[in-house]
Amino acid sequence: MDPLRQLRYFIAVAEELHFGRAAERLGIAQPPLSQRIRKLEADLGARLFDRDSRRVALTEAGQILLAESRDLLARWERTTALVGKAHRGEIDALRVGVPPELAGRVLAAVLTAFESRDIRVDLQELSTAEQVRLLADRQLDAGLLQHPVDMIGLETGPAVDTPLGVVLPRDSPLAVRSSLTLADLAGHGLVIFPRAAAPGLYDATLRTCWDHGFRPTSVQHARNPEFVLGMVLSGRGVAFDQGMVAQKEPRVVWRPLPEGTLSWRLSLAWPATAPHPLVRELAELVANVVQGDGASRPAPVQEIPQRPWNVVYGRP
Repeated sequence: MDPLRQLRYFIAVAEELHFGRAAERLGIAQPPLSQRIRKLEADLGARLFDRDSRRVALTEAGQILLAESRDLLARWERTTALVGKAHRGEIDALRVGVPPELAGRVLAAVLTAFESRDIRVDLQELSTAEQVRLLADRQLDAGLLQHPVDMIGLETGPAVDTPLGVVLPRDSPLAVRSSLTLADLAGHGLVIFPRAAAPGLYDATLRTCWDHGFRPTSVQHARNPEFVLGMVLSGRGVAFDQGMVAQKEPRVVWRPLPEGTLSWRLSLAWPATAPHPLVRELAELVANVVQGDGASRPAPVQEIPQRPWNVVYGRP
């Protein structure tokens, strides 16, 4: 018997918890349905239902199969729909998440470059954590993630590193220098994105600061570039950036850090099962555009292991 049909029969019984109602819903007689459920249990080597004359209930094995069956059927339906649309030349829009920090010129270049494929790219401004959740729920086709990040169930395209520098007030004594080290920032606070937005990157950034002699006196959270500027100008701390934030405000300056000190690693990721047919092409395009933006470079193939960080009054 078709395994997918078996799962549909199982789901009907699991949702109705009544063989008679499930058979009516499926449009078949009850005895054949009962036989097929017994056959499925025999094939799996597990009892899926506890049943007696008065009630039907899912076993623990049945509860697991119900969750997995719904996911399998949803993926199969998406796969068949995508194959059919590809055959007819009707591929859906690509739903892609991007981090709020990504430069507008990079977004424009990606959209312009992909227009030649006659497909709409639906970009959504989302944190890495939000993208990972939506990718798992199949509400995004791809996401431009900030590393390190949990990649379970995802595939990734080429990674690109973007070196970071320091944003600080123009009247700061450090502003007279042409470049800075992290140790130079000792005694300052730090303005950084909230940990919930990209936990892996947040932890790695603070660990690097500690390892290079910068232990922030305080940690202030900000995502919006204007809010970052306000915090820096008010003396709440310095910020790390690619150089774009400082271009918005003449009262701050941007100074580079030594090569290899701090960087943002980005790569496009997508569900490993039944991906959108064009995500790999988009991944190559995004990597080329981001790398060609001036400051970015291909990331090393080997991923740096994540080291945990627990920010409690500045202690690791």
